[in-house]
Parts: sequence; structure tokens; C-alpha cells
Amino acid sequence: DYYYDHSPRDLQREAFVRFIALARAVQKPVVCHIRDAHDDALAILRAHKGDLGCIIHCFTGTREDAAAYAALGCYISFSGIVTYKTAQSLRDAVAVVPRDRLLVETDCPYLAPVPKRGRRNEPAFVVHTAEAVAREARMSFEELAAQTTRNALAAYRIDS
Repeated sequence: DYYYDHSPRDLQREAFVRFIALARAVQKPVVCHIRDAHDDALAILRAHKGDLGCIIHCFTGTREDAAAYAALGCYISFSGIVTYKTAQSLRDAVAVVPRDRLLVETDCPYLAPVPKRGRRNEPAFVVHTAEAVAREARMSFEELAAQTTRNALAAYRIDS
């Protein structure tokens, strides 16, 4: 997370590599919080991810970032930010994510979607995020709900 820059970037990069190694050791997907650090994160994932599952949590990058993560086989999860009127570039990114890599999330208690913006976020509000993602992905809400359920199960290696 380079947004706040509370930690030296070289230490953040080293910690990220260790975090990927830990995920591999416990055979779980690596869940990545990346803010204003997409170039470095992509370079590290290219070098260390291999066949490890990967979820880009609360995606905030560009269309190009989304395409690059998808090319690495990452799942890309959209939060309530995608519903904000100032987030057109994020909505544009939805279109380049393959359907089998799309996820939606709340990031509770933060980032409540429109029309709940300004309130404490909660799981019930994810429906608004999903509606926005479905529109941008040119899918029905029901198609997106079924697809993101399959994707979440696959991402976390849960037998359905």
C-alpha cells in the first residue's frame, strides 16, 4: 500500500514476497491489498506467484492493471467503489476481466456502495456492487451472482 506510505517500500516488497511464500506453504490463495503499488505488485507476482491462487482484493487499478492481473490468472474483486460516480475508470476495468476471474466484495465496514455510501458497509449492500459490476460486464445480475459464486469457490478451493 503506497497510498499512505507508512512503511518503507523496500520493506513492503520484501514482506509481500514472504506473504506469497506463506500462502504457498499453507496451500491457500494469496489475497492482495494493493493501493497505488500496481507496478511493483505485478512485478512481484510475475516473479513469485507461479501457480498459486491469487485474489486482488478491493481492486482500484486501471483497465491495464486489471488485464495484467487477469493474464496472471488472478481473480479481481470489486468493492463498492465501482458504484461511485467518480470511478468510471474502475468501471471500465470490469470489461477486461474475464468472467471466470470476477469477484465482488463489501470490504466491510468500509466503502459502502451507492446508494448506501456514507453508511457503515455491511454484507447486504454487496447487491449494489454486484448490480454495477453486472452492468459493466454485460451480464444479468443472476448470471453475475452465479459466476461470482463459482469463482469464489474456485478461488478458495472449496468443493461445492
